[in-house]
Amino acid sequence: MAVIKRQLRIVFMGTPGFAVASLQFLMEAGYPIVGVVTAPDKPGGRGMKQMISSPVKQFAAAHALTLLQPSNLKSKVFVAELRALQADLQIVVAFRMLPEVIWSMPPKGTMNLHGSLLPAFRGAAPIHWAVIRGEKVTGVTTFLLEHQIDTGQILLQREMPILHEEDTGSVHDRMMMIGAGLVVASADLISLGQYQLYNQDESKATHAPKIHHEDGHICWTSAALDIYNLVRGMSPYPGAWAILDGVECKIWKSVIYSAEQTQKPGSMSVKGKSLVIQATDGEIEVLEVQMAGKKKMSARDFINGYRIKDWFLT
Repeated sequence: MAVIKRQLRIVFMGTPGFAVASLQFLMEAGYPIVGVVTAPDKPGGRGMKQMISSPVKQFAAAHALTLLQPSNLKSKVFVAELRALQADLQIVVAFRMLPEVIWSMPPKGTMNLHGSLLPAFRGAAPIHWAVIRGEKVTGVTTFLLEHQIDTGQILLQREMPILHEEDTGSVHDRMMMIGAGLVVASADLISLGQYQLYNQDESKATHAPKIHHEDGHICWTSAALDIYNLVRGMSPYPGAWAILDGVECKIWKSVIYSAEQTQKPGSMSVKGKSLVIQATDGEIEVLEVQMAGKKKMSARDFINGYRIKDWFLT
């Protein structure tokens, strides 16, 4: 097996921390990473004067891997540099959409890791939307890239549960490791030539578009469970929010408090030591909150520190 692995030259493409685990697992499995493609450095830090490298670049540099950071994936210079690496297989984890000249280059194709059980939750934010929709099971998929986004033939899939109390952040962290294992398992099959591809069932396709700020706006006329799932799904980024006393208020953690329907949806009250907001069919207890321009705080600190004129959220 080790000899076969050394014969499979891999170019890895990725940017965030989610992708680092897959790159690390591939190296530990004995695969030669002949190149790493990641996003260009971006200004950051105080005054935006510091150039910030992606987590994948930091890992690649620490392991002396050949690094490419194209700003234009169609540039002749980048295409020539990539072709010169003579990869047998390209592996993509959390990277940009690739033009055909790139994904069709290696003889064994380009494999992508996606954070859902395709064809469910195609798109940029599969973990967020799975949690927001209250899914109890999600998973990871490896597939070969084609023209349309997330539509390629499937190599492998692995299920994982979404626990009722989990938020997007915790699902992300578990999926990162499960996905890295699936990437290696998929590379093993490709290296041996012992794999079968499966077409996706288009009738079961759902979509997970990029998350925007407005997606986190809480509608208090929704069911309590839907609000609870939205809070989980928008944590730790970008946050579920509502307007309280003219100021944006983010709710980071919550639980379903009761099934009582005694107030107008959006009404906030203090019951004992609990900060409670009325939904259509029950009440949400807020555990962690953040007013615009302020730090996150517990509900208890919020109750003690704020005197809201109108305890009503919109």
